[in-house]
Amino acid sequence: MEAAKTEPTAVCHVVALPYPGRGHINPMMNLCKQLVSKAPDILITFIITEEWLGFIGSDPTPSNISYATIPNVIPSELIRSKDFPGFVEAVSAKMGAPVEDVLDRLEPPVTAIVIDPYLVWAVGLGNRRNIPVASLWTMSPSVFSVFHHFELLHQNGQFLLDFSERGDELVEYIPGVTATRIADLPISTQGDYLKALHRALECVSLVSKGQYLLFTTFHELEAQAIDALKAIFPFPVYPIGPAIPYLELENNSSITNANNGVNYFQWLDCQPPSSVLYISMGSFLSVSNAQMDEIVGGVRDSGVRCLWVSRGEIGRFNDVFDDMSLVVPWCDQLKVLCHSSIGGFWTHCGLNSTLEAIFAGVPMLTFPIVWDQILNCKQIVEDWKIGWRAKKGVGAGNFVTRGEISELVRRFMDQKSKQGNEMRKRAKELQETSRQAIAKGGSSETNLDAFIRSISKGQSH
Repeated sequence: MEAAKTEPTAVCHVVALPYPGRGHINPMMNLCKQLVSKAPDILITFIITEEWLGFIGSDPTPSNISYATIPNVIPSELIRSKDFPGFVEAVSAKMGAPVEDVLDRLEPPVTAIVIDPYLVWAVGLGNRRNIPVASLWTMSPSVFSVFHHFELLHQNGQFLLDFSERGDELVEYIPGVTATRIADLPISTQGDYLKALHRALECVSLVSKGQYLLFTTFHELEAQAIDALKAIFPFPVYPIGPAIPYLELENNSSITNANNGVNYFQWLDCQPPSSVLYISMGSFLSVSNAQMDEIVGGVRDSGVRCLWVSRGEIGRFNDVFDDMSLVVPWCDQLKVLCHSSIGGFWTHCGLNSTLEAIFAGVPMLTFPIVWDQILNCKQIVEDWKIGWRAKKGVGAGNFVTRGEISELVRRFMDQKSKQGNEMRKRAKELQETSRQAIAKGGSSETNLDAFIRSISKGQSH
């Protein structure tokens, strides 16, 4: 009877709602781990589909992060296909209702919801329940600014982005975004990608109905774009990154080192310093078979050591590489990039991979495929000057031959090249800035503290 009179301790209970894709789930989980490492009394419920729980449920997580699942409402053929627009539409139409069912059952009451803006129904869900919503944008602030100011790319009702005729024209009027060629903007109007563009514009417009905007990057990397957005929104804008698994670098477990019987860290330990090119083309979209054959042949002909992550295509490499190279279906990417034998990263320029390369101080050979990767590539090469382009232009027509690839890889990995050494020096300087952001008193650490204080307001700890 006495116990009934005792006021229960209020708990800061955060629900994390990631978009169901690897490049969205990973940064959301990394943010959650950052939150509980700074405030161990926060409880987090991470809501994913049953299929995704099968993929990541065995990964180690702190005890105050728990999973809640919804049924697999996305058709499995869409998940495994390259129908990106169809996948986006299915997520928009089918995920909201089962997530609402989960929220009805959650205890203790939810204090805040961190959403991926691509879940276009999620801001409304939080607002209806009077729960503060924080949007975690997993692309760059510059990409967000392009979408937010999209009307500037129209002139007299005409859409300016005609790649074929005006690709080299500079756009210099998007707030916070450096002068950028039309061809490098994160926009495709070809076929079904027009639908995906409309969805991106919708999700960016809905961010203004939430209570916070979080970026997975750090302030110093894109200060101009972030400051321009801070001036627009009436609520806090917090860059809290890099939202990558740096907390796990302290864990020296060798459990993940063996992959299909191959211990890739043991192999890396045997290679000379900065001699290995790490190659990963991302987890969702890929290049054509013909282009992949040229890349494989070009890297082989270069004679450069490489560690290649190839999901499901390992047969392509049979009899191609010798003991100078290793091909694996998966690896612990951040730990690999931080290994002393890695001298470069061939990347599709997804933001998570870009932030990991910066954190590791590794220069990049950029091979973007579509969407935000194209603007990320431009920033890597032109703004930050920590990488080179592996292909000259954008789109299917820009085929790169094995001869071009072989010569480029050789030059890129040449430790005696003056141009290369200047790039490597800048990569190390940006690495230091990245690490300072998350250190005590750094910009991201300060922003995380402010966010935690704000969502915990009125809660007792």
